[in-house]
Amino acid sequence: MLPDLKKMTKEEKFITMRNLWEDMRESVSNSPESPEIIELLDRRAARIESGEAELFDWDKVKGSIGRS
Repeated sequence: MLPDLKKMTKEEKFITMRNLWEDMRESVSNSPESPEIIELLDRRAARIESGEAELFDWDKVKGSIGRS
């Protein structure tokens, strides 16, 4: 039986999220990527190498969200 999320405190929710993430992280990091994901990443890498796309620093992107 799953806990009633509405009755959980914030702290209980964070602990539950952390426990779920820790449990999932190992299985996700040990599972091979699907051929579709590999193909998508290869296409993205090719776009960057060709100059068609560029990478952005995530911290800079986060700071610019909502500011236009």
